[in-house]
Amino acid sequence: MTFDALLDLFQQRIPAHPWAQISLYVLALVVIAALSQWLVARVVGRVVYRVLSLSGNREWAAALMRHRTYRRLGYAVFLAVITVGISQVPDLGKFSILIERLAHAGTWVSMFLMLSGVLAAWQTVFANSRRAQTRSIKGYVQIAQLALWLVCGVLVLSILIDRSPLWMLSGIGALSAVLLLVFKDTLLSLVASTQLTSNDMLRIGDWIEMPQSNADGFVMDIALHTVKVKNWDNTVTTVPTYKLFSESYRNYRHMFESGARRIKRMLRIDASTVRFLDDDEVTALMRFRLLHDYLEVKQQEVEQTNRALLGENTDPVNRRRLTNLGTFRAYGIAFLRAHPDIHHDLLLNLRMMEPDSQGIPIEVYCFSNRTGWMDYERIQGDIFDHLLAILPELGLRLYQAPSGADLAGVREFSPHGAHAALAAAATDPGAREPTQSPMDRADRVV
Repeated sequence: MTFDALLDLFQQRIPAHPWAQISLYVLALVVIAALSQWLVARVVGRVVYRVLSLSGNREWAAALMRHRTYRRLGYAVFLAVITVGISQVPDLGKFSILIERLAHAGTWVSMFLMLSGVLAAWQTVFANSRRAQTRSIKGYVQIAQLALWLVCGVLVLSILIDRSPLWMLSGIGALSAVLLLVFKDTLLSLVASTQLTSNDMLRIGDWIEMPQSNADGFVMDIALHTVKVKNWDNTVTTVPTYKLFSESYRNYRHMFESGARRIKRMLRIDASTVRFLDDDEVTALMRFRLLHDYLEVKQQEVEQTNRALLGENTDPVNRRRLTNLGTFRAYGIAFLRAHPDIHHDLLLNLRMMEPDSQGIPIEVYCFSNRTGWMDYERIQGDIFDHLLAILPELGLRLYQAPSGADLAGVREFSPHGAHAALAAAATDPGAREPTQSPMDRADRVV
């Protein structure tokens, strides 16, 4: 049997009713389109998956499968077959043109969905790479996806209203002011994201501090519109991307890269404990290994100065003498220089600030050679533990305001109470000695 005979036989079996013919043709068209979709989604998908896997791009193959790229390509093929074959269905009239336009528009939407899936797969593959630990392409991917959807929107509208895409673009040009207002945040974020990435101002994993946005932690994600910061209390702060370009913030990345972290903290000395050291005390302090060389040099310098200035005058008031506070500062500098966890190539100093009502501030300024938070706090704590503990050895005392325990033994002032205290002091000689604080007793022991 020839092909013409088969065609005649098929035409003879077609129902004569128009709606029956339309239903039969539409059913045949849908079957052909579904078969084409299955062939593309399964066969082409498996072939591409196998080729990518054999070429060593298994991550790409899995990412394309995960983002349903092959399935969206199959949808595009299905709608393309409908677009081409709907005109062959008889007796549809105006419905044929409407269905053709809708299927044509759907074909382009499916194609752009597939391209968007390819971009998303690229983002997934990059996120699993080593470079993603410091850089993010999510902003660029979102920009590309936005451009794709703008083009898709123009094409779909031009197909639905049967006008040229150039006509649509001219209309968009006339509405540019409105578009700039609508997409203001997107445009600002686009510029900011480009500047942040090109100038290497921000990376994933950077520790940033932005008080005006309550952000203090590590950067988790850099997108087109927002940057997510995981704070130290495990909360997440979302900061608009353009704010990181237009407003100031602190980035600690360069501190970590330098391998040094600054220690800048003060301890306050009670001004009433600052005094001169006599010769016996200087001799006793010679046993400190960190002070031995300093005291030898200073003692010789002081003796030479005193011989030149005083001559036969031996009054101690006119002599140049060492102080316990200056000796403490010299000890602190020597201690920091000998500390194994202090960076010795950077600035190191113990300086005295301006005295005030809360004592004499002594500022420790140096850099640790470890930048991790736990190591940094350990080093800083060890330094100040030692400096605070060495104060009584030099006759110094840390300033602190009186607490409730200090004031617990003080009687409420009144005329009767004052007279009773004076009478007790006159009759009992031991009561004349004022009550000593624990710090006074510790200094006396030292």
